Amino acid sequence: MNVTSKANLTSKKKLIISCIGGLALIVFAAIVFLEVTKATVVFAQDGEEQTVRTHSNTVEELLSELDVDVGEHDHLSADLGDSIEDGMNIEYKEAKTIHVTIDEDEETFHTTAFTLDEFLEEESIEVTDHDEVSQDLDQEIEHGLELDIVKAFEVTIADGKEDEEKVWTTGSSVESLLADHDVELNKDDKVKPALDKDIEEETTVAITRVEKKKDVVEESVAFSVDKKEDNSLEKGKEKVVTDGKEGLVEKEYEIIYENGKEVDRKVLNETVKKESKNKVVAVGTKEAPSNLQTLGSSSNKGSSSSSSSSSKPSGGKEMVMQASAYTADCSGCSGYTATGINLKANPNMKVIAVDPSVIPLGSRVWVEGYGEAVAGDTGGAIKGNRIDVHVPNRQAALSFGRKQVRVKVLN
Repeated sequence: MNVTSKANLTSKKKLIISCIGGLALIVFAAIVFLEVTKATVVFAQDGEEQTVRTHSNTVEELLSELDVDVGEHDHLSADLGDSIEDGMNIEYKEAKTIHVTIDEDEETFHTTAFTLDEFLEEESIEVTDHDEVSQDLDQEIEHGLELDIVKAFEVTIADGKEDEEKVWTTGSSVESLLADHDVELNKDDKVKPALDKDIEEETTVAITRVEKKKDVVEESVAFSVDKKEDNSLEKGKEKVVTDGKEGLVEKEYEIIYENGKEVDRKVLNETVKKESKNKVVAVGTKEAPSNLQTLGSSSNKGSSSSSSSSSKPSGGKEMVMQASAYTADCSGCSGYTATGINLKANPNMKVIAVDPSVIPLGSRVWVEGYGEAVAGDTGGAIKGNRIDVHVPNRQAALSFGRKQVRVKVLN
């Protein structure tokens, strides 16, 4: 190769190297230019920030560049068509699905809230301290979370004689409601509705407190009157052969109280402490001579009114009872009996107060030393074989005193 050829080859090599250097310089300059002209954007995705340098012209192009697909319910702080500006901040939150059931009504929500508390406030769903909630409200929401809410309502507990109490419940059974509010029951107490029934709105749970007590009392037993015919006595006359004596019985009662009020009593045991002794009366059957009968008739003329209280009518059930007297002629007395008789308007009316379980009210009776009367009144102390006879005034009541008398129930 001659000198001229070698010189040409060397020149060509230098030219090529010079071109390559110039091209590299152009490329470098272009890269520098491109880098300098990029916009700097702070992009926050679900709370995590990253700084992005981009040539994207719009927010939509930037999201496509970052491979972010914005859903219908997602949150984006800028519109997709907004132009990209240097120093721009863009916030993106992906929506999460949450399934909420309120009192069996289910609904699906999409939210970008971070916690359940934020979500409930966002959707204006009110939850009180009395409601039953399946999740902690301060927990972070995860996609597909299920939240069950049972709303509480007020019911009333009426406990025996105590005042009614308003309480909150989410609709459990009566038994659970009472347990939740520390209401203890005794084995005999009554509850309505029943313990296994479910609570509904405006329900009143009524508790009847039942108490059982035992009591032992002694009660007198009235004696009967046995009548025997006696042909040694004139007909129409009677003679006491043997006085009667009351017996004594000891009774053990079980007394049942409901809310402090006696509602029933049952005899558990009965022991006879003293037997009663019947009164024996001889009844005359002897016919009196006719002349004596005439004499007796004449001697008794005009005495019918005085004997009305001592002569005893025939027939009827006879008892021996303790008698006292009372009057309606007193200050503060209404004058009306238990059967509606106005004793103040009828001060001389023959009325006696009785125990209706012994002598029925309205019965016609005869009382030894008092005469025929009507059983038309009752009294707090008139129990068992006791009667109280009505007299016109206080002096008559004091004069009558307290005595044992024979009593006949005529009808």
